[in-house]
Amino acid sequence: MLKPLTEKQTNPNVGASIFSLKYEDLLDWLKQAGEPSFRAKQIYEWLYRKRVTSFDEMTNLSKDLREKLNDAFVITPLKQVVRQESKDGTIKFLFELEDGYSIETVLMRHEYGNSVCVTTQVGCRLGCTFCASTLGGLKRNLKAGEIVAQVLEVQRAMDETDERVSSVVIMGIGEPFDNYEDLISFLRIINHDEGLNIGARHITVSTSGVVPKIYEFADEGMQINFAISLHAPTTEIRSRLMPVNRMYPLEDLMDSIRYYIRKTGRRVTFEYGLFGGVNDQVEHAELLADLIKDIKCHVNLIPVNYVPERDYVRTPKNQIFKFESTLKERGVNVTIRREQGHDIDAACGQLRAKERKDETR
Repeated sequence: MLKPLTEKQTNPNVGASIFSLKYEDLLDWLKQAGEPSFRAKQIYEWLYRKRVTSFDEMTNLSKDLREKLNDAFVITPLKQVVRQESKDGTIKFLFELEDGYSIETVLMRHEYGNSVCVTTQVGCRLGCTFCASTLGGLKRNLKAGEIVAQVLEVQRAMDETDERVSSVVIMGIGEPFDNYEDLISFLRIINHDEGLNIGARHITVSTSGVVPKIYEFADEGMQINFAISLHAPTTEIRSRLMPVNRMYPLEDLMDSIRYYIRKTGRRVTFEYGLFGGVNDQVEHAELLADLIKDIKCHVNLIPVNYVPERDYVRTPKNQIFKFESTLKERGVNVTIRREQGHDIDAACGQLRAKERKDETR
C-alpha cells in the first residue's frame, strides 16, 4: 500500500513564486494591493514574453508596485547545476531548488518543434521497479511556479538561438496526479494567452494510473493530450512492475480511461516500455491488443534506457519490431519512440541519481 503524502511533502516551506499565480490569481492580488487590474497584463508580459529575472526590470511599473512584488514573491526559484548536451540536440538540465533539492528538465528537439519535459515532484513515492526517479522516495511536491520556471529556464536557453519551446510534456520525475492542484495551475498558466501561450493540443500529461484523478481530470474540460504509463498487458505483470497497480488495479484503470474518452472525445496514448523477457514477447503483444481493443488510443512502444540501479535489460531490436508488427496485425495504432539523448544520462531521474546521491539513497 502506498503511504499518504505528509504535510511537508504537499506544502513545502519554500518562497512564494510569482510563477505560481494564474492570471486570475494575479488580478486578485493586485486588487488586494490597491493596484489597477491592467497591471496584470504588463506583469505577465514581463514574465513570459520578455522573461526578466527581477522585478526591478519591470520599468513600466511604479517603484511602489515593484517593491510590493519584491516583498511578496520570488521570481527565479531555480539554479542550474548541470547541463548535458547530446549529439542529437537533446539537452538535460539539473536544477537546484530554493531548499537545496534538485530536479531534472529535458529539452528534446523534433522535426515538428522543440519539446520540454518537466518534473512535478522531487522524487516519487510510487516505486516503479524500472525507474530511477523513485530512488530515495518522495521528498516533496513542486509548487506550480517551480514547474513553470522549468519551461522558462529552457526557453531562456533557447532565446540564445532564437528558438521557441513549442510543446510541453509532463513526464519527468514524479507522478503528476499526486500533485494535482499545482499541476492544473501549471497547465492553465502556460496555456494562458498572456503567458507562454502554449496550445492545449501541444501539452501532454502522463500518469501511471492514479484512477480517482483520471476521473477528475476528465471533468476539467481541458483539451490536453493524455498519456498513461501502462507497461503491461495483465494485472499480474503490471503489479510486479508498478506497485500503483495494487492500489488501482488494471481493470479499474481501464474503466477510468473509458470514462475519460467518453467525457472528452479525445484519444489517449498508452506508453509501453519494453523490458527484456518481462513484457516484450508476442504473447504479451496479443494480450495488449485484447486489453485495448475497444479503446480509442495509440500505443507508444519505448525501448527502455538502461539504468545502472535497476536490473532490466533492453529488448533486442528484432523483438521490438516483432512486438510492433503483432499489434499492427491486430489493428492497433502503434509507433516506436525515437531514442534521444543516448550519449547522456537520458533515463528519467538518472542524472539526479548520479549527481545527488544523498537525495536518492
